[in-house]
Order: sequence, then C-alpha cells, then structure tokens
Amino acid sequence: MSDKVSPPKYFLCGGFGGICTVLSGHPLDTIKVRLQTMPVPKPGEAPLYTGTFDCFTKTIRKEGFFGLYKGMSAPLTGVAPIFAISFFGFGLGKKLITGNSDLPLSKLELFAAGAFSGIFTTSVMAPGERIKCLLQTQQAHGGPQKYKGMVDCAKQLYLEGGIRSIYKGSVLTLCRDVPASGMYFMTYELVKENFVPQDASNQFKLMMTIFAGGCAGIANWVVGMPADVLKSRLQSAPEGTYPGGTREVFTQLMAKEGPLALYKGVVPVMLRAFPANAACFLGFEIALKFLNWAAPNF
Repeated sequence: MSDKVSPPKYFLCGGFGGICTVLSGHPLDTIKVRLQTMPVPKPGEAPLYTGTFDCFTKTIRKEGFFGLYKGMSAPLTGVAPIFAISFFGFGLGKKLITGNSDLPLSKLELFAAGAFSGIFTTSVMAPGERIKCLLQTQQAHGGPQKYKGMVDCAKQLYLEGGIRSIYKGSVLTLCRDVPASGMYFMTYELVKENFVPQDASNQFKLMMTIFAGGCAGIANWVVGMPADVLKSRLQSAPEGTYPGGTREVFTQLMAKEGPLALYKGVVPVMLRAFPANAACFLGFEIALKFLNWAAPNF
C-alpha cells in the first residue's frame, strides 16, 4: 500500500476487503468460537469436541453445511464498515505520523498507525462480535435455539440488559484489536517492502499481496488470540455468569484450565487466518486499483 493513498480510499477499499474476508473465513471462525466456548468436561466425561476436525464433522452432521455459516449475518452486515473504519484509521494514523513528509514509516510507526486503527473499530466490532458469538454457540452445546437471527438477538439482548448487554465484551475487544491491528498492518507492509522489488512483474506482485496478507493475518492472531478467547467466553455466557467481568473470566479460566486455554481454538484460527486475510488484502488492492483508475484524484 502506498503511503500516498488518501484515507477515504482506505475506507472504501477496506470495506470491500472485509467482505472478502468474511465470505472466505467464516466457517473456521464458527469452529473457533465453538471450541473456545465449549463446556469443560466433568471427570471421566469426554469433551464435546476433541479438536478442529471433530467440531467440523459434528457441526455438519447435526446442522448441515450451512451450520458453519451461522452468525454470518452479523459480521457480514458489520464487516464493511468495520474494515472500512479499520483501514481508514490506519491511513489516518499514517497521515498523522508522516504529516506532509514522503519518508517511509519505521516499524514502530507502522505498528502505531495500525494500533490507532484498532481504537476506531471497537464501537462497531463489539456488538457484532457479541451477536455473532451467541448465534454461533446457541445450539452447539445441545441447548434450544433462543435467537431467530441477528435482529432478534439484538432485540432480546436489549430487552434483557439494555445497550450495556449489547456492548458486553467491549473492553476485551479493544484489548484484542489495538495490539493485533498494529501487528496486522505492520506485518503486511514489511513483507511487501522486503520481498517485492520495484521492477517485479504484476503477477509476482499479486502473489506477494496474497502472501503478505496471509502473514498479516497470522501475526494478528498470534497477538490477539488470548483476549479473543476471554472475549468469546464473556460474550457467549448467560447473563450473570461473570459478575466480575473481564477479571473474573480470566481468573476462572486460569484456575480451571490453565494458561494454554488462552489459545483454545488456535488451529482453526490459524487455518483461517492465512486465506481469509490474503483475500482481504487482495480485495483491498483490487479495489484500490479500480479507484485509482476511476477516480485518480479522490
């Protein structure tokens, strides 16, 4: 991505990239959330899912292929503005750091611009994540279907606990997205900078865009996974389960399952991270090329 791209172009192209991300990565996101939120088995009892493949096959068997796409309406509805805001925040962060200078950003400056974008997205991301997690898990543990869809879920949450309930998990969403977004954008820029020569062919640049986007996705989740596990637990739990909020989720998880539980669901996350984020940045670059052709001065 060129440092000269305007923030409005970042906004539009990021929205298109986000749609590409959800369409390519949602099934593995469903598996990730179900693994993160499955109940701890009692002594002598088999776990609900033994791993990624077991969760995948049980979901298909019980709910059909489209069970993997449960809860997609929430991120698909919100993803365009979320990614648009994220990329806009990154573009704005770069502009604030560089001012009118044409000098390239350092690694720390790229991280700071990316982290800045994470602050922007929480207001849209938190309620979407809350609804997505509830829709993904409502029948996964053998319970009845409580929510008919995204709108019904939002209505019920509001009636049960007001706007506070809809935004449950916002602090953990922020704790996940600020450092993870910093790693995300920094990794993408550095991979392209170090592996794509100026005279490279268009085909090679396309391949490296895919590779850099995949690497960015993996870096994002290496940093963001622990906060994401805590967020999923808090957002999918029935009201009153964690009266102490974030601190209580963390202490209970440490006491019952240990530190490794902070990386529960890491296999589907990493399987999803590369193709989904490669699709995101590929979509971004395609949209950018189109806008540069259609509106070069925008």
